[in-house]
Amino acid sequence: MKRSAESQGKRRLKREPMSRVDTAWLRMERPTNPMMITGVLMFAEPMSLAQLKKVIQQRFLAYSRFKQKPVEGATGAQWVEDEHFDLDWHVRLSGLPGKGSPAAEKKALERFASQLASSPLDPTKPLWQFHLVERYQGGSALVARIHHCYADGIALVQVLLSLTDTNRDSSKASRLDKAWLKQDGASVARRVGAMERYMKLGGKAFEQGMAMYRDPTLAGLIAKEGGEIARELVTALALPDDPPSLLRGRLGVSKRVAWAEPLDLEEVKAVGRACDCTVNDVLMAAAAGALRGYMLERGENLDGMTLRATVPVNLRPLEHARKLGNHFGLVFLELPVGEDNPLRRLERVADCMNRLKNSRQAIVAYGLLAALGIAPPPVQELALEMFSRKASAVATNVPGPQQPLYMAGCTLRDMMFWVPQTGSIGLGLSILSYRGQVHFGIISDARLIPDPEGVIRRFGAEFDKLLYLAMMGNWDSPLDAAAAAALLEDATAA
Repeated sequence: MKRSAESQGKRRLKREPMSRVDTAWLRMERPTNPMMITGVLMFAEPMSLAQLKKVIQQRFLAYSRFKQKPVEGATGAQWVEDEHFDLDWHVRLSGLPGKGSPAAEKKALERFASQLASSPLDPTKPLWQFHLVERYQGGSALVARIHHCYADGIALVQVLLSLTDTNRDSSKASRLDKAWLKQDGASVARRVGAMERYMKLGGKAFEQGMAMYRDPTLAGLIAKEGGEIARELVTALALPDDPPSLLRGRLGVSKRVAWAEPLDLEEVKAVGRACDCTVNDVLMAAAAGALRGYMLERGENLDGMTLRATVPVNLRPLEHARKLGNHFGLVFLELPVGEDNPLRRLERVADCMNRLKNSRQAIVAYGLLAALGIAPPPVQELALEMFSRKASAVATNVPGPQQPLYMAGCTLRDMMFWVPQTGSIGLGLSILSYRGQVHFGIISDARLIPDPEGVIRRFGAEFDKLLYLAMMGNWDSPLDAAAAAALLEDATAA
């Protein structure tokens, strides 16, 4: 009996077509902006390389996608199984130089994570790696890098959390429960049904939209075709470029990362209740204040300046976030760095957030990303540059579980992650809540912000201003708020 053609030769490798949106993220890779999501997990107890590999083998590689690599072809990009897959290459042991105080070890870990965030992954292999630092502040640390084409940041954070347990002893019963995801996912579920329809319309309108950017008289043509969705497209394309500032400029190939001491989540919620706004509003206002202080110290003139940050918006229920792929849109959030009053700054952030919640801007962006996945390279370059000029930063806020988590029997003490920046954007702001605390981190291009700790150290102080003002009471007029802010400044100076 003759053997089959497949058994006579090489085993046929598994291939799958890559979605248009995933393809778009694959093609956004630049030497100045590697398209990686980088995460740092810190554990209270030491973890061995053998323990980590066991978890990766059993849980991470349960997603077959992570044994595949993206390959460009004549008919488009595909996921292709890596016939030479080697777990030892993807899961590595690393060490930090020297020993010292916890602060010195934190600096060393930040430098190590910065180096990894600056180094592109090997395109001949599946685009992910885990680097274990066995000894860090009495425990261990783990730096994970995964290319954005595998999934969006929300999904990949959930993938990383799926490696954890709710008890120190690992078992099926202790694995992080999906019920936590369902609770937070209900609010976005209603938007998913309309996503495919808007994606198609966004793709059709994209070519006309690019032309409209050069010839505004075409706006009427698109408005007839798309109604609300077209108006959002017109608005996005008509946004002026972000103003010149030290946050914009020629990018280099080195990244810098840093993270702040965590805030108490209940205190953040208290400020939100007192000021009638959300936790996210409070945190983004504090981030805007931190950027303002840093830019003023560097000599920037901020009179009346407002910068934008692109913010990913989840377009699927969070209980489905562990399914790989990119399913999110982008909106432009205004950061009023020119506003010196903390309460006014918070009000302006909250007002912008409320307007974005009632818009379809995120779904428009999803459709444009899908269109970019099949657009010719010159069109991709033009679109990427055009949209990246309209913002100075990328900002993400991911709600994490509030119960303690464990990986390989080790307590997950803290964690932070950063999504990649696109095009000419050189700054990323990340917020992650976990175990009753809020963690804030920054990733920056070293040419633009060589010292991100200059922003980081101001974040807590900016939040303290908002907390102080919230405790003073509700302000009925701008004069009241201004007087309180002045009082706070006097107290701080004293």
